[in-house]
Amino acid sequence: MIVETVCGHGLQLWTEPGLFSQSSVDAGTLAMLSCVTFGADDKVLDLGCGYGVVGIVAAKTAKPENVFLVDVDPVAVSAARQNIASNGVGGATVARSDGFRDFHETGFTKILSNPPYHADFAVPKHFIEKGFNRLALGGSMFMVTRRELWYRRKLEAIFGGVRTRTIDGYFVFEAIKKASQYANTAAKRPAH
Repeated sequence: MIVETVCGHGLQLWTEPGLFSQSSVDAGTLAMLSCVTFGADDKVLDLGCGYGVVGIVAAKTAKPENVFLVDVDPVAVSAARQNIASNGVGGATVARSDGFRDFHETGFTKILSNPPYHADFAVPKHFIEKGFNRLALGGSMFMVTRRELWYRRKLEAIFGGVRTRTIDGYFVFEAIKKASQYANTAAKRPAH
């Protein structure tokens, strides 16, 4: 059990061995949350939610029924469900899905992710490309990583721009959906 104040909210978080950052809230997640302001009308996705910190913080401001948490790990999904209930935001939805493969909700104003680090970039590539399609126009994707170049370039190619902040050794990216097509697709269209 983690007892911690995150973004001014006292949270009690149940975790399990093997879950990411099981003994304390991850510094990267805290860095990302420090860059986000949730509004009452936001529709939020915590993508790769782990035990649910980001989704719980979002649901403390946004309507819980407009907050969705997704993870591929059944243990993380179970922990997130328990933490949603025990932290007073029981209207939020927790779903098991491999990224967007089994999750079909759309129209998000904010998608947040602290993606898993692997040798290749298949997971964050899926998160960024499919996440763009799930955002409402004007919606934002936030990601936090320890690597900058690949993420910055990928977000720029898809969104047409990205804001990067460095906080305690982490890179926090914010990309805003300004068009309905990927930026690199629009740039390749022939002129008439």
